Amino acid sequence: MFYMEQEARETPSAGAREVGDMTDVAVFDLESYVNVELDIKEDNRTPKVGHNVSATSKALFQDEEEDQDESESDGDDDGSSTDHFNTEKTVTRLQRCEHQKGVNSSLPDTFQTSHLLFYERFKAYQDYMLGDCKPSEVKAFTADYLEKVLETSDWLAQWSTDVFDVLVEVRDVDFKNLKACVELVLPLQCDSRGCELNEEAMKSLLDATQHKVHLQELQVVYDESGDFDQTALALEHLRFFYKHIWRLWDEEDEDDDFDYFVRCVEPRLRLYYDILEGRVPAGLVAEYQSLLENCSQCFKQFSLVRSSLSTDSDSELDNVSMVEGLKLYDQLEMLKRKLHIIENPLLRYVLGCKGNNRQQCVQSRGMRASGMKVVHVVTVSCTNFQLQSLLSDKLQPLGSSEDTRIQFHTDPVAAVDSCHQGDLVIILPGIYNVSSTIFLPDSISIEGFGPPDEVVIEKKNKDGSFVESTGTDVTLSNIKLIQHDAIEGILCVRQGTLNMENCVLQCETTGVIVRTSAQLTMKMCDLYGSKGAGVEIYPGTVCSLVGNGIHHCKDGILIKDFADELDVMPSITMENNVIHNNEGYGVIVVKPNNGEPHRVPLDRCEDPAAPTSSSNSADVQPESVENNGTDRGVASASSRKLQLSRQLSRNKEWCCSQAVQDMVDRQIFVSLQGNQFRRNNKGDFGTFFY
Repeated sequence: MFYMEQEARETPSAGAREVGDMTDVAVFDLESYVNVELDIKEDNRTPKVGHNVSATSKALFQDEEEDQDESESDGDDDGSSTDHFNTEKTVTRLQRCEHQKGVNSSLPDTFQTSHLLFYERFKAYQDYMLGDCKPSEVKAFTADYLEKVLETSDWLAQWSTDVFDVLVEVRDVDFKNLKACVELVLPLQCDSRGCELNEEAMKSLLDATQHKVHLQELQVVYDESGDFDQTALALEHLRFFYKHIWRLWDEEDEDDDFDYFVRCVEPRLRLYYDILEGRVPAGLVAEYQSLLENCSQCFKQFSLVRSSLSTDSDSELDNVSMVEGLKLYDQLEMLKRKLHIIENPLLRYVLGCKGNNRQQCVQSRGMRASGMKVVHVVTVSCTNFQLQSLLSDKLQPLGSSEDTRIQFHTDPVAAVDSCHQGDLVIILPGIYNVSSTIFLPDSISIEGFGPPDEVVIEKKNKDGSFVESTGTDVTLSNIKLIQHDAIEGILCVRQGTLNMENCVLQCETTGVIVRTSAQLTMKMCDLYGSKGAGVEIYPGTVCSLVGNGIHHCKDGILIKDFADELDVMPSITMENNVIHNNEGYGVIVVKPNNGEPHRVPLDRCEDPAAPTSSSNSADVQPESVENNGTDRGVASASSRKLQLSRQLSRNKEWCCSQAVQDMVDRQIFVSLQGNQFRRNNKGDFGTFFY
């Protein structure tokens, strides 16, 4: 994920240490990352109160050359490579927002402000509206910003609600409460939805509100003179902020002494545009929206309970309310943490929140009632030689059984969807384009009839991941998977066991994901191109990686060690793999920060010329017996740890770091030998603390 790259360059972690020549291992502390503040120039700070309207207008609406120069300068300071900061486009004059064709409306046109780019909103919030304010100061800073840029009276606006749109004239602005005093424009110009509104009803409504409406409900009527462009733009920033950025619980944070823009506004703004531009999986978007709704409901319930408590009462009812309030508070904090994980681009990558859950709707079909097994042959066309080879090598041996039938398909997805437990899918050479996810809920085998470079399946649809495996025992071999324009991973083993051999995976986003309790055996495969990790391994998995090439990914292998005490460490076998040319680490462990200091130790070093594994065991067992009596289990565990440490040392001649020693101590690896690590940008092994 490019945000991780950008922000890592801008803000080196305080937890990173460089010891001697040990450039292959680093330890990161997310705490310093989360609390980091942007490097903002003094001249880009929030304008002082003394600046007049014309000066602010000049700053907001510069000509194209000045805006481009300033943006290029900012890009140099930030070291940003994100496309959000592409400043070739500038906003110098707002356009008219016309009514859609076929829509009959009596209302005049308004300004078009809903298509602002990321950098335009970013600069407005950072430099003009919020600056470095704290959460408790947001409303005051916002009011100060609006007071500088808004016309205070004599402009027309469209008052828009869920029920109606009506034309009003603004007579005054209450900046402190972010409201405007308005009057109806007569004759009445109104569009209503689901009800009939007349002049008398609208006047009664305004009288009830003392003719005051929220500023974010107003859209400025289009004016060619340009006098109200600034007002329309300021109201758009206000409206967008309270709709997509601000949370009811933001100013309730006990730790109010932090830069609100850095911690909250920027991550949420980035997430909004990531979703808008299709860079976030649909399942994660749905989860985020659900969490927002649940958090809002929980906060409202908590606020009601808190307001009902009496400070002087010791009644039983108040005690019950106190317990209920504490439960709601804990629930609220949990939901806020989950939201923070999704909003933070780095955490969103390393912790890998839930993706699309539609695969849960695909149930295993089990065995056919007749007990018959089917061989599914997938081909669009084939030569006589291919057909003869298929008959002699595959079909004739299988066809000798009366319980086996053969079916022909032109689409691999259709073939898999027709499978029952025990079926075999044979895919002949060719390039097959698919647009939907391949679900594997049953124990079946899928084989490419030929080398993987000749049996190619391509997916060019953003919808869902490429392959979802939930079957008890699934086999995939001799196939090349190519992913295009994707936002979800290429292969996910959600449960059950997947055996993959001699396959090529050309990834677009994430590589192979092994979920909790699932098992993966991956042999002689080639995986590359992942913008995330080549292989993501969750707690409680069994993963065997033998003879694979994992290269040109964000990270080679990412191992997740969560804070949940119920999580079981994964069991990993890594033998004879070549992990090279990855942008981050060859192998990285993600684990919680428990508040303990993390450093790379200076006093532990393994001798690269240490004895072989067989002699290690003999060396360690007598010592264990001497110290612990007859406890052979402890001796065996100690022997195994020492073997793995020396295997690591033989893989690459460098001192044993905290990252490597932690993997050995936690017994993550069942076997780790014969692997080669080459040209991984940040090192071969690393630990990331969150």
